[in-house]
Amino acid sequence: MGLFDILGKKDVGKITKGIPFTVKTSFIPVRLAANKIDRTDLVIKIRNNEGENILTSVVVEVPKGLGTDQSCIQRLKEIRIGYMGKEESQDIVVPIWSNVVTKQGTYNVNVTAFVHYRTYAYVLNSVKKTAELRVV
Repeated sequence: MGLFDILGKKDVGKITKGIPFTVKTSFIPVRLAANKIDRTDLVIKIRNNEGENILTSVVVEVPKGLGTDQSCIQRLKEIRIGYMGKEESQDIVVPIWSNVVTKQGTYNVNVTAFVHYRTYAYVLNSVKKTAELRVV
């Protein structure tokens, strides 16, 4: 522990400049049914590329017509992972729902992984990924 750690300062220059995560996404099953209540699971595989422990959270945002709950009211979901160790990987499963007003087409699901500084209130860096979900 250094002197700056005791006084509340931390060297975060390396974290703010690089790509802190590797994010991979997949859907199980690969598509949703249109005009009916259906569910697919978004599987997010996140890996820490940094050489230290980092405080991590993931935000999943779905477009209008889909939802993260069965009623399709919630379109945003935040998952607070906590501290991820060096080279640690974690799998997160988020359900994505369609309902009776969901139209056919391709929908973009946005996944953003954040690196935080000490608390979840401060963001140091982020990685954004867009996954395409087919509704047939």
